[in-house]
Amino acid sequence: MTLTTTLKASLAVACLVAFAGCTDLKPIQAQIDDLKSQITQNTANDQKIAAEAAAAQSAAAGAQSAASGAQSTANQALSTGQSNSTAIEAINEKIDRMFKKSVSK
Repeated sequence: MTLTTTLKASLAVACLVAFAGCTDLKPIQAQIDDLKSQITQNTANDQKIAAEAAAAQSAAAGAQSAASGAQSTANQALSTGQSNSTAIEAINEKIDRMFKKSVSK
């Protein structure tokens, strides 16, 4: 009989402890509410960061396009400069020949 009584008493104490632990859920609910608000805030921040990343990517694409245009213009200028250099050398050779002809006469 004492074993049954001890078992019943232990079971009663265990139930009291379990019920005592379950009665105070307000702090846990407050923590859950805080976590929900943090998740909402993080979701909004993630959306803002995604929009900023898309804008940065668009700006980078525009900058790359401008850089390609500048490179093309620089290549054209180099080509023009080289043609002008060749033309100037040809004119200088003509002038030298003219002076040599006039001196030899």
